[in-house]
Amino acid sequence: MKKILSLSLAAAMTLGSVPMAHAEPGGCLKYGTAGAVGGHVANHHAVLGAFGGCVTGMYVRHRYRKEARAKAVLYDKEHPGAKGTYAEKATAYDVEHSTQPGTMNSSSAPQQSGAPAVPAQSGAQM
Repeated sequence: MKKILSLSLAAAMTLGSVPMAHAEPGGCLKYGTAGAVGGHVANHHAVLGAFGGCVTGMYVRHRYRKEARAKAVLYDKEHPGAKGTYAEKATAYDVEHSTQPGTMNSSSAPQQSGAPAVPAQSGAQM
């Protein structure tokens, strides 16, 4: 009984000392695991699938952090002298502008393209 109690107490202390994980998408572990499973199913190429998944996860996380830094710069332009990390500023930008992480523009705003509008030609040419 003492052994079970001491093991459960040690496990609780270990879990309590682990820092909280950041809410970032992707990563080598998550995508690598999915790639390994997919590679194993696809003719036993688990190592190749894990490598491809790891590279993909690192790229997804890179894009997320790059966008968060861009949002932090936009937030700094609107609020000069604001304190906080780029992730906190990106979250504040998302809240103020009703955007979702992963999108720079709000979904309710109309998308504007840089190309000029071309009027439709009347009459058929043959």
